[in-house]
Amino acid sequence: MADAKREIERKYESDDSGLPDLTGVGKVTTVLDKGVVELDATYYDTEDERLARSALTLRRRTGGSDAGWHLKFPVSRDVRDEIRAPLSDTLPHSLAALVRSRVRDTELRPVVRLRSARDVRHLVDADGRVLAEVSVDDVTADRLSGPGEGAKAQWTEIEVELADDVDPALLDKVEKRLRKAGVRPSSSPSKLARALAETTPKAKQPKRKQPGEPPEPQTAGDHVLAYVRAQRDAIVGLDPAVRRDEYDSVHSMRVATRRMRSAFRSYGKILDRTVTDPVGEELKWLAAELGVDRDREVLTDHITSALGDLPRTLVSGPVRTRLRTWANARRGGSRRRLIGVLDSKRYLTLLDTLDALVADPPLRAAAAGKPEKVIAKVVRKDFARLSALVEQAIDLTPGQDRDLALHEARKKAKRARYAAEAATPALGDPAADLTKSMKSLQTLLGDHQDSVMVRLTLRELAAVAHAAGESSFTYGVLYGREEQRAAAVEAELPGVWAETEAGASV
Repeated sequence: MADAKREIERKYESDDSGLPDLTGVGKVTTVLDKGVVELDATYYDTEDERLARSALTLRRRTGGSDAGWHLKFPVSRDVRDEIRAPLSDTLPHSLAALVRSRVRDTELRPVVRLRSARDVRHLVDADGRVLAEVSVDDVTADRLSGPGEGAKAQWTEIEVELADDVDPALLDKVEKRLRKAGVRPSSSPSKLARALAETTPKAKQPKRKQPGEPPEPQTAGDHVLAYVRAQRDAIVGLDPAVRRDEYDSVHSMRVATRRMRSAFRSYGKILDRTVTDPVGEELKWLAAELGVDRDREVLTDHITSALGDLPRTLVSGPVRTRLRTWANARRGGSRRRLIGVLDSKRYLTLLDTLDALVADPPLRAAAAGKPEKVIAKVVRKDFARLSALVEQAIDLTPGQDRDLALHEARKKAKRARYAAEAATPALGDPAADLTKSMKSLQTLLGDHQDSVMVRLTLRELAAVAHAAGESSFTYGVLYGREEQRAAAVEAELPGVWAETEAGASV
């Protein structure tokens, strides 16, 4: 079974001067010498170093207090999440699953062996609490495969790792002391990155920009591809978080699929839809799988909140029990189903397809055009479609036809928002302002659609309660309140739309 730990640490170059005295830094009153630990770690990656290119590290390490398998995900400059599994001869399934979106069917193999003699100190406060661990590591790296196989490298570095629940400001204070002593931050983000750099022959080192620094977009196609690439990266990057059931990860991955599908539809003059439409259908499938139970959870949360706002005198019968039964009706096994989707051949094939599309995009002639002309035309066209739908909905009388029209307008507002979002790097503030306006409109129309769905659910619950001989009074009260909420949105819409139209200047 794997467990997780958040690491907050910094690395520094070390020379013959060694480690300066850190007593008195912040709340540090004592520096305890904990002796030398011998560590032996083998790092694994694909032949084309997919994990390393994503700044992930996967290793099997012996020695020290945390021997076992470790998988590290970058969070920010100083922060990484480390997932640990017990020591075993083969990679545990729990960790293999977390790298599947990147590795897929490619073999993982040993790429580097790192042996470190770690001289450990604990920084302790007046109460005996450990604030941080500081180590001086003498490292020997052996390249096990790939370019430079058989090469060796050696270096010494200082590592400062914050203890749990300690103010990260301590790292700044320790760094100030280290810099004063002539110690400088490491130029490599990790031991593995340094080992790969120092054991790869210069002629075979890839000539690429720093991670997170994409090529500067020039054409309309460049800008659209940058947006599509960002959504591909989001889907792949969120996969481990979805598997670990991290907060909002499922929703975020679902949004990434929607953004990409929307870009395919809006920018059909740039990316050939005969190629992207089938990919869009697969993204639609994935979004649907990610959405299993999501909509029901949203409705349940809304009704539960509304129920909590009612005076007790208006709550009649076992309403909360009935709601819980409805909410849990299809939940069983959905988590296992989702993991099965992420492990499926269909999903992994979709990821390969997205990679291929980004690497060899189906560009049309307009892709070579100027962004301010080609992309702006697309954004204006999407806005015009939305405008027609909103005005049509406003002219309808309240009822089912208006509900359907507002729902269609909501979907078009989302599409116009994503088109403007993709256009923002090229068009600047006008597109950014339109994105913001579309998000506000989408939220307003989303509130209306939520009310429609809540009312349908309340009617369903009331019918089931009535059939069971329970009072349906409370469902009627909630239904009436939802009608009022929808009416308030409809009354607000003309003013919001007038402001939106007035501010649209792309």
